[in-house]
Amino acid sequence: MERIAVFPGSFDPFTLGHESIVLRGLKLFDRVIVGVGSNDSKQPFFSPEARVAMIRDLFQDEPRIDVQYYTDLTIDFCRRNKAQYMLRGLRTTSDFEYERVVAQVNQAMLPEVESVFMLTFPEHTAINSTVVRKVLRYGGDVSKFLPARLNIQRYMPR
Repeated sequence: MERIAVFPGSFDPFTLGHESIVLRGLKLFDRVIVGVGSNDSKQPFFSPEARVAMIRDLFQDEPRIDVQYYTDLTIDFCRRNKAQYMLRGLRTTSDFEYERVVAQVNQAMLPEVESVFMLTFPEHTAINSTVVRKVLRYGGDVSKFLPARLNIQRYMPR
């Protein structure tokens, strides 16, 4: 049976930390689906189409990575994609507390999907999309926080 993991998030933008989790996930799973979700509590910088395109472009040479946009519950997205695992990255203890609650609710609603947590590398701990997005809004250089192959200018809102 193929081991499929969904790595959900808003990915606005997709950072070095996100890239690291996806690539490390390939060591554990046969396929990783990056689920670009909508988040009503966030003001997006990039359109959903741009986020999907940037991640697809980044992983275009890796056939075991799929990128999809979804607007419903993550567990429903997992169910549709026959995923048995939900992959999440943890940077800090506050991430853990939040992710623990979400994982427990997900487990109650869809017990056949197991949450798998990966710690970020220390050098990625300070990188989060909210801060990177703010730097982008004010025209700052975010190249240290994004995958080297990602040409962020190509996806910038006009």
